[in-house]
Amino acid sequence: MAKKQKFYTVWEGRTKGVYDSWDDCKKQVEGVQGAKYKAFESKSEAEKALGENYWKHTQKAAEAKQTKIPKSAFPPPNLESVVVDAAWNSVKKDMEYQGFYLKTKERLFHKGPFPQATNNIGEFLAIVHALAHLKKHNSSLPIYSDSRTAISWVKNKRANTKLDESTGNPEIFDLLERAEKWLKENTYPNKVLKWETDYWGENPADFGRK
Repeated sequence: MAKKQKFYTVWEGRTKGVYDSWDDCKKQVEGVQGAKYKAFESKSEAEKALGENYWKHTQKAAEAKQTKIPKSAFPPPNLESVVVDAAWNSVKKDMEYQGFYLKTKERLFHKGPFPQATNNIGEFLAIVHALAHLKKHNSSLPIYSDSRTAISWVKNKRANTKLDESTGNPEIFDLLERAEKWLKENTYPNKVLKWETDYWGENPADFGRK
């Protein structure tokens, strides 16, 4: 009997979305700290799950439901802020990132595409770019990112990527080196905060390629 096809939902990985093979899903989650994904029996189930909370579809769903933080615990985000995001193309294997002033949706910067990069690297570079941009303008605005991984990298002043340097991506590793150097040599008043997608909706800096 032929093995029944499964569909894979990736909530957190290089690029979130629904994939119709484990190999494609694996490319999005392998080596990604905190990756969240799950297999489903049908594509419709997988697509529906993508728009819902990850914990709703795990073995810990009941526990998570009981301990779910009420929406009132997350007041609306500060409009006087910068929001950043990155996108990784699973076909071309390139990455780009951008940042917006949340109140007016004005795009402050956009970089890329960069070949042979990862989404986490893009999220990290986007935060550091925003920090440098705001420091240049003597601004203490907070920065929102929906990547816990990138936020932790910024806190540790190091991009803990497993990506290998190659002849195709020297610019990315140059940018990483410069970003880490900037973090070690600069102080800043800006808070780097988690964009709470489950409570506020999609990150406004998202590239819209779900």
